[in-house]
Amino acid sequence: MAKYQKIIDWITECIDEGTLKPGEKLPSENELCDRFGLSRQTVRHAIGKLAEDGLLESRRGSGTYLVDQRAEEGERNVIAVVTTYVDDYIFPSTIRGIESTLSDKGYSMQLSFSDNTVGKERQILTDLLSRSDIAGIIMEPVKSALPNPNMELYRKLQDRNVKILFINSFYPELDMPHVSLNDAECAYRAVKALINLGHRDIGCVLKLDDGQGRERYRGYLRAITEAGVPFSYDHVNWIDTIDIRNGKAAFIKAKERLSGCSAVFCYNDQVAGMLMEVLMDAGLKIPQQMSIVAMDDSDIARMGVRGVTVSSIPHPKAELGKRAAQNMIRMIHSGQIAFNATYEFKEDVVLRDSVRHFE
Repeated sequence: MAKYQKIIDWITECIDEGTLKPGEKLPSENELCDRFGLSRQTVRHAIGKLAEDGLLESRRGSGTYLVDQRAEEGERNVIAVVTTYVDDYIFPSTIRGIESTLSDKGYSMQLSFSDNTVGKERQILTDLLSRSDIAGIIMEPVKSALPNPNMELYRKLQDRNVKILFINSFYPELDMPHVSLNDAECAYRAVKALINLGHRDIGCVLKLDDGQGRERYRGYLRAITEAGVPFSYDHVNWIDTIDIRNGKAAFIKAKERLSGCSAVFCYNDQVAGMLMEVLMDAGLKIPQQMSIVAMDDSDIARMGVRGVTVSSIPHPKAELGKRAAQNMIRMIHSGQIAFNATYEFKEDVVLRDSVRHFE
């Protein structure tokens, strides 16, 4: 990490926690030099970067001050927030994190749901194009691993200076920022945990229509390859949104392809729960005959399936929502050099009943 990044991280943390208020004067360069043990040149570089991001402004003969990033009366002050679903999985906590942060800065939130369909997404984007009060859009992509016909609508909104930030995933066709898990790294850690516990034959059940599935497969492959354990594509299972909606049929087929495995990495807790039901119905014991690790650390993981709690990588939920809202506001107030709003969380697996430790 560059030395000046320490100062940037400290200042942004103070802003996010409210210990530095809008319009408040920053400690002097000398004070920052003493606090961090850095040169004046390094301190000035950090301040310059934050000024480019629209967070700070220097006043000749007076010092450096925190820019007021609250929405002003009469300006575009609505942030559209679009998620795929509104169930009790991870979405409510994320939405609350977004709303509380936007509200603190004087922005209002307009909430919509795409139902994970490109048709509903297109309808929402078309409506937003007709609005004059939209300052930014926090959007969860729809089936982001697949080609999407709505890319031109995103580009039209961008041309109108509407800031766009994706959450949980992103469209690779668009050069737009995202706030998400680092899915590849988190999947790597989950599979690595299984390997460290003695598992050698590890399968997976992943979603093929979401970008997270692609990235999680990348992490799965990295862990398998790095450890030199056996890999067979026969043990790789791809499902999609419709498979999950339709129930157990796809998971019965996955059970057959996992024959010979001692463990399986699942796309998320919902997928893990459905697979566990199928395995248990077939008489398999978890974790004695099949260990399972998933992602999201939702209520499903903590409450368990038929008394077996699920090992899982936590999803930051509210923190992700808060970070997305903070970065959106900074995008709106950034100067000529655009603020890099992409941020990826890295989490570690929480081990529970569903994983067997080989002695």
